[in-house]
Amino acid sequence: MENQDLLKTVIAKAEKWLSPAYDEKTQAEVRRMLDNEDKTELIEAFYKDLEFGTGGLRGIMGVGSNRMNVYTVGAATQGLSNYLNKNFKDMKQISVVIGHDCRNNSRLFAEISANIFSANGIKVYLFDDMRPTPEMSFAIRHLGCQSGIILTASHNPKEYNGYKAYWDDGAQVLPPHDKGIIDEVNKITSAADIKFEGNKALIEIIGENVDSAYLEQLKSVSIDPEVIKRHKDLKIVYTPIHGTGMMLIPRALKSWGFEDVNTVKEQMVKDGNFPTVVSPNPENAEALTLAVKLAKEIGAELVMASDPDADRVGIACKNGRGEWVLINGNQTCLMFLYYIITQYTKLGKMTGREFVVKTIVTTELIKTIAERNNIEMFDCYTGFKWIAREIRLNEGKKKYIGGGEESYGFLAEDFVRDKDAVSACCLIAEVAAWAKDNGKTLFELLQDIYIEYGFSKEKSISITKPGKSGAEEIKAMMENFRKNPPKEIAGSPVILAKDYASLKQTDGKGNVSDIDMPATSNVLQYFTEDGTKVSVRPSGTEPKIKFYVEVKGVLKDRSEYDAVNEKAEEKVKAVADSLNL
Repeated sequence: MENQDLLKTVIAKAEKWLSPAYDEKTQAEVRRMLDNEDKTELIEAFYKDLEFGTGGLRGIMGVGSNRMNVYTVGAATQGLSNYLNKNFKDMKQISVVIGHDCRNNSRLFAEISANIFSANGIKVYLFDDMRPTPEMSFAIRHLGCQSGIILTASHNPKEYNGYKAYWDDGAQVLPPHDKGIIDEVNKITSAADIKFEGNKALIEIIGENVDSAYLEQLKSVSIDPEVIKRHKDLKIVYTPIHGTGMMLIPRALKSWGFEDVNTVKEQMVKDGNFPTVVSPNPENAEALTLAVKLAKEIGAELVMASDPDADRVGIACKNGRGEWVLINGNQTCLMFLYYIITQYTKLGKMTGREFVVKTIVTTELIKTIAERNNIEMFDCYTGFKWIAREIRLNEGKKKYIGGGEESYGFLAEDFVRDKDAVSACCLIAEVAAWAKDNGKTLFELLQDIYIEYGFSKEKSISITKPGKSGAEEIKAMMENFRKNPPKEIAGSPVILAKDYASLKQTDGKGNVSDIDMPATSNVLQYFTEDGTKVSVRPSGTEPKIKFYVEVKGVLKDRSEYDAVNEKAEEKVKAVADSLNL
């Protein structure tokens, strides 16, 4: 009966898309799905509306309320317009910035959004072409806007697109504004409620004027320009994986003083189909294949790849045997913060007011480094909007010097309020130059951090469960963990369990206490006696449930690295087996 009720609701919803407010092509596609005997496709397209998750609106492109198309994007923009006009009703001229990536339909969605904002009396600054997400964040503050959006699905496969909404501080929308916007979006019950006819007088095209201002500001992120001068010939390979990074990253590296920047020509081509990779995700080794191949050919020392909207960076370097290895997001974050803290101290830039931020699923080694160097560290939820929140709360009182997350995102500056692959590429190149200045490779630097602060190995295990049935399976998995929490993991007793949905934590003796966080979140964490940490979190933007595993070890000498790493890999496998993953 439940399925029949769902089907009735879906059909009623789909039939609304047969009105003249929707274009003929859309209506024809809806009729095809309605006429199809198998209603699976219809249900997937209409069983819910796309919602803002940790990364905003994101979904597969196509027809339907649960798909990315001109109408779902239009409803989001109309709802955001209504919310802005309510929130800033006393302002003479509300303004927004619109950016987009290289994806199919991204420019179309950006232009439609510009028309809708302008039709609602809102001034629009529209980038002339694709641009990195962090530049859009910068532009909000630079131009004094009240909001901004970027059309991107980050590192997702080519079938996806997305819509990220930002507030006047340049950060992604947080409570209560996200809920307020959703309420306004939900009031848009038909395409007839959307003002598609734009006001050209309120749309201003921007580009080089913002590029140059952003790049100039980025130079202030460099901590030791002299070390770059000494190693300006550091041989670097960079790839944008067909995305927005090509617009600014090679230029930014050169403005910092790096003279030997080599790009992967096949991937310096704007293409939303990402023809040279299986997935445009710098977390995947396959996405860096062409870059590493070029690095081997020319004898490079560092490989960098940004995702399509250039907010995340993946890097590769040579290990002790001269083999190219990928450095994961946790390791990159460690190196960034280690370098920043070490150099700030050495150069006398520490004032005692500095702080760093990490997400709760990111390596605990960052906490160790911060504590030993008397630097304040804040833990926050996954999603850079939470890191941006800490920056905003401490603005004018404390100095932000860096923040990152395990999913390859890092932000070294506070004039951008989202992860920034443009500054991160420049800074990791500076770190490599600094390591070289000290007679080390980047990989040896990482090993030395482990020797000094303790060894850690992290692995993210994702289980994909697409569609409505998948969402129900993920919900059941989380409920099961809450009803039957593990008492031990891989033979080590659980001494602390955290449930961020209830904001309660339970120690090994059964004592319950509160967790101090700004909001609830559907995340579970388990800490064991031997230092293992397991985090369980359904993705806010993809049909996945993620398990983040971190195990500890001791590294006394670089020569022991392989043995210690292998032992840690065995421990990760034992953890996964004990959780039936």
